[in-house]
Amino acid sequence: QVQLVESGGGSVQAGGSLRLSCAASEYTYSSNCMAWFRQAPGKERERVAAIYTGDSSTYYADSVKGRFTISQDSAKITVYLQMNSLKPEDTATYYCAAGRRCYGSAFGFNYWGQGTQVTVSS
Repeated sequence: QVQLVESGGGSVQAGGSLRLSCAASEYTYSSNCMAWFRQAPGKERERVAAIYTGDSSTYYADSVKGRFTISQDSAKITVYLQMNSLKPEDTATYYCAAGRRCYGSAFGFNYWGQGTQVTVSS
């Protein structure tokens, strides 16, 4: 099974930046979409950004548009999430996911990373 490992989380001040990485154990042909989700305490897991591995089409939650950028390496093994202008409300555990389609929710993503914590203080 494909294993995903996130890294790059940490604590930053509001307005700062972080770059998250998600490394896959291998390329999987069936995983046409890679995405970043986040979950804050007491809240539902929400999709932050997604990218189709084929044509690199990207999707973003309205709350992060213009601030976050999702990208992938040429080998399509690693996906990144560049987070700029971070806000306290961005504080959450961020998870990398892979699936056959870029679903709007967590349903349908069959591979998940362990999560990396992002904390933004004011």
